[in-house]
Amino acid sequence: MLILYYFYLELSASKTADELDIDYGVVHRKFMQFRKRIAEYCNQEAKKLNGELEIDESYFGGRRKGNRGRGAKNKTIVFGILERKGKVHTKIVENVSAEILMNEIKNKTEKGSVIRHDKDEFAKAKNHINGIEGFWSFAKERFYKYHGINKNNYPFYLKEMEFRFNHRNENVFNLLFDICVRGLV
Repeated sequence: MLILYYFYLELSASKTADELDIDYGVVHRKFMQFRKRIAEYCNQEAKKLNGELEIDESYFGGRRKGNRGRGAKNKTIVFGILERKGKVHTKIVENVSAEILMNEIKNKTEKGSVIRHDKDEFAKAKNHINGIEGFWSFAKERFYKYHGINKNNYPFYLKEMEFRFNHRNENVFNLLFDICVRGLV
């Protein structure tokens, strides 16, 4: 229960292990169990998004030593769809080809939705993607505290960020308790 509380507070596994005087490996495994349950929950609660939507892709991963600039080489590409005043859906994609992105848009959005993207020429009134950009900032700020994430576990960390963002105005601890302890997934 205390481990879940520290997870809720977004403390690292290392800090939690120190605070609770528990082996780091035990805490790390428990945190990964929580993330896997959260990913299951996100997949179960997912519905098609509709209305005004914002789409964008972002590149996740730290800077590589010796590489100058902001290159995307070896970074994880994440595609996101945000329902204005609603939820975000994220997916790790192999590349940003039109075929892959259009397939994801078709699978995750209702017909008739208005889609905004960063290729729009100017930001007039509602013609912007500030919401999805806000999610990228939200997620990257949290990813920053992890000093390297195993590529196989990246989807679980990403779903954790999606979950925290989508439920940021709710009692997240109670929801985490229901998902991770009671198993209400």
